[in-house]
Amino acid sequence: MDTAHSASAGTEEPRRRGGKRVLRRAPSASMADVARLAGVSSQTVSRVSNGYAGVNEETRQQVLAAMKELGYRPNSAARALKRGEFRTIGVITFNLSTTGNMRTLEAIATSAAHEGYAVTLLPVAVPTQDEVRGAFSRLGELAVDAVIAIMEVHLLDAATISLPPHVQVVVADSDAGDRYSVVDTDQNGGARAAVRHLLDLGHRTVWHLAGPEESFAAQRRADAWRAELTDAGRSVPPVVRGDWSAESGYRVGLELAQQADCTAVFAANDQMALGLLRALHERGRRIPEDVSVIGFDDIPEAGSFLPPLTTVHQDFAEVGRLCVQGVLRRMRDRGDEHGTTLVPTELVVRASTAAPALAVDE
Repeated sequence: MDTAHSASAGTEEPRRRGGKRVLRRAPSASMADVARLAGVSSQTVSRVSNGYAGVNEETRQQVLAAMKELGYRPNSAARALKRGEFRTIGVITFNLSTTGNMRTLEAIATSAAHEGYAVTLLPVAVPTQDEVRGAFSRLGELAVDAVIAIMEVHLLDAATISLPPHVQVVVADSDAGDRYSVVDTDQNGGARAAVRHLLDLGHRTVWHLAGPEESFAAQRRADAWRAELTDAGRSVPPVVRGDWSAESGYRVGLELAQQADCTAVFAANDQMALGLLRALHERGRRIPEDVSVIGFDDIPEAGSFLPPLTTVHQDFAEVGRLCVQGVLRRMRDRGDEHGTTLVPTELVVRASTAAPALAVDE
């Protein structure tokens, strides 16, 4: 009886140690093994395993089938050492509950994947210097090439907060363009366009449902609202504030419904505008005949509100693309550029805004 045993790559073959039968794992399949089975070059296998474009889809499927048959797994650590990079971008964010942050994160991940990079997310619960330092330390352990920080809260403008030196960083949604490379939506332009639209319709003034005080975006939108009213010579109502949620918009809406002179409201985001619409409806204030409402973000559901919401469109995809392009440029050029790149906004007019039905004495 022939007792010779031949094991294929990735299988276990028997051997004896101290009189006992043990199993030894045979050498795993190599890139050359995959290339031979698929009938392609090792370079083609490398391009498929690294996710590069330019490989014929039929060829790609042949290579993937060969990888699966042989149990081949690319050695990411070896590839990283060879290339001098991990092809991974770290993302630090302090709030995953807001629509803006989530859509920015989605856009970053999509853009990074298009460039052949993965994304490692590190949420940080408390925005402090120690937490920031710890986050960068953990990302270093996770082997990332560079970092995008979504700093929606006031943080980098505080003297006690700084990002570690010698780390390639791009910041989204921050007021730190004098110290870092920042990508942001044109908060000022978008908010002023919203207020100007309501004034042009004939409203004597515009109330503002602002976001939380610690938010950079909320501050920018509130400052722009106030500036537009002041420049137009209109009275500036007291700011009412929510926390970005529809629930907070509803609570504030119940209060605003009691203000007889409130004929127009600019909400700092669409979610708060949604709660505001509900509260006004429950209190018998018609939209837009009695009160015009405008939001900010242009979330996918904004056109399905009742009535469809007039809002300021943010191009989150472009913010994400510019963040990824910026951090890759810094990685490759080792540049140290500062300043803020603003992504334009667009006013989207729907059915929630109209001329006031009746003139209201100031």
